[in-house]
Amino acid sequence: MTGTVEIRNVSKRFGKLEAVRDVCFELPEGETIALVGHNGAGKTTLLKLMLGLIRPSSGSIRVLGEDPAAGEFAARRHLGYLPENVSFNSALTGSETLAFYARLKRESSAAVAPLLERVGLSHAAGRRVGTYSKGMRQRLGLAQALLGEPRILLLDEPTTGLDPALRQSFYEIIEELRGHGTMVLLSSHALTELEERAGRVVIMNRGVKVADGSLDELRHIARLPTRIRLKVADSGLADVPCWLGPLGEWRRVNGRVLEIDASPDQKIELLRRATAVGAPVEDVDISPPTLDELYAHFLRSQEALR
Repeated sequence: MTGTVEIRNVSKRFGKLEAVRDVCFELPEGETIALVGHNGAGKTTLLKLMLGLIRPSSGSIRVLGEDPAAGEFAARRHLGYLPENVSFNSALTGSETLAFYARLKRESSAAVAPLLERVGLSHAAGRRVGTYSKGMRQRLGLAQALLGEPRILLLDEPTTGLDPALRQSFYEIIEELRGHGTMVLLSSHALTELEERAGRVVIMNRGVKVADGSLDELRHIARLPTRIRLKVADSGLADVPCWLGPLGEWRRVNGRVLEIDASPDQKIELLRRATAVGAPVEDVDISPPTLDELYAHFLRSQEALR
């Protein structure tokens, strides 16, 4: 994989406020990466640094091999950006708006109609943007970000205002781009969505990178318990301690269902016992630690070190 963005020991200060502190990571092509953190964690500052809208106070950034804050930043044409709050001239139509951005990016206006169709706005292409709903404006924002088939796509809270069907369509577009080698960075609070879509997660807190890796890697580091539910036959409920053994505390939920928080060391043995011949278990459901739980864990761990 080729690196599209390289961030080396980057810090950014605004007066006495240190918005980003000594952050390092690389973003390779063909990956979908989630950038997560509370408000004030430094996510938007990092996006602005990658776009060249602000300069780092220290450290270095390279985007497609160039300094994004340089006066002549040729790589800008290969960037797509969707801000959290999109704002367009309400007097222009959807087609006029996208044609305007195409000219700014030196792209042919022939791309306008296909992009509007791609984001589901062909029916409203001739309407003024002032009549668009929030979800429609968000889709128009995505269309302008896709101009020129960008190699890098930076998306800040991209699914805000989209209904479930449109969110699904949005992620299908993202997956298609990723398949063609585009690096997609998703900055969002919708952790459940990101858990299903991102191959890698970068967690920020108070301007510091506190975790970075795939979900499996973060689970391995955090070593949080796996939640296991066993549906038990009536005949086995009275003898749970005998056939289950001392494998963590269990609790009874929904009548014949037992729930156990199994540590990484206990999980395999517990499942072996639950599925052994003669065990009174009718069904097994396994829930590994979610991104929400991992996020909370890494934030607590960092706060404990402060």
